[in-house]
Amino acid sequence: MILPPPLPAPILDPIVRLALAEDLGRAGDLTTDATILPGTRITAEIRARKPGILAGMDAAAHSLKLIDESVTLDQALQDGGRLEPGTLIGTMSGDARSILMAERTMLNFIGRLSGIATLTAAFAEKVQHTDATIVCTRKTTPGHRALEKRAVRCGGGTSHRYGLDDAILIKDNHIAACGSVSGALKRAHDYAGHLRMIEVEVDTLDQLEEALPHKPHAVLLDNMDNATLRKAVAMIDGACKAEASGGVTLDTVAGIAETGVDYISVGALTHSASNLDVGLDLP
Repeated sequence: MILPPPLPAPILDPIVRLALAEDLGRAGDLTTDATILPGTRITAEIRARKPGILAGMDAAAHSLKLIDESVTLDQALQDGGRLEPGTLIGTMSGDARSILMAERTMLNFIGRLSGIATLTAAFAEKVQHTDATIVCTRKTTPGHRALEKRAVRCGGGTSHRYGLDDAILIKDNHIAACGSVSGALKRAHDYAGHLRMIEVEVDTLDQLEEALPHKPHAVLLDNMDNATLRKAVAMIDGACKAEASGGVTLDTVAGIAETGVDYISVGALTHSASNLDVGLDLP
């Protein structure tokens, strides 16, 4: 697995600034200002409290940088690394006020994004005996899509599409409004440039049969049982990529992968992942 690099600052900066502004409000950290003398220096450790996969260190580090560039953060583990209870993630040294002010925002990013990476890794492990790839969807937290999709990659998955502007995905409502699968595909091919991928969602084998002569790059096989998925994969016969979707769980994903589909999209990776418990303590 090739791990993704940290997100560039122009993507991270507005997200992290909004998170810090939300926490600091109009008056800053009243508790720290009231109890910690200026100039106090501390060393603090970020450690995992539950097992999982690490993600979100780029956002956490940027949070600390915006609060105080003079505080050092030495990472003991990189994103994508495996965590056990007590695993040291990073050590911070510097101004106590700055570290305590940044603490919760940093842990929020690490906990949320590590939770996504951890759930993704669990799905990826279930299908590792097949050629299927786990992909996430656009069911992300508004404003955090770049972070959450990167976390999926840290867990061994990849992305379906990032937004409405990077691929053409003809879904059931597009088909209903257009009038037919074939009509929607014809219009999409007429509109798309040579670098635009076209995928069409189908609910039945009849729709798939209608779609294939129009040569989509991929077909989204939505809410089909495994027997129907096998028939669909046989009908496609390598003509395009086959993607399964619809209520996929850890209990069902292996069986879906064994039907021969190329991709399995799982909205739960981002909309239902639990935060991974991480904490900051002074040793």
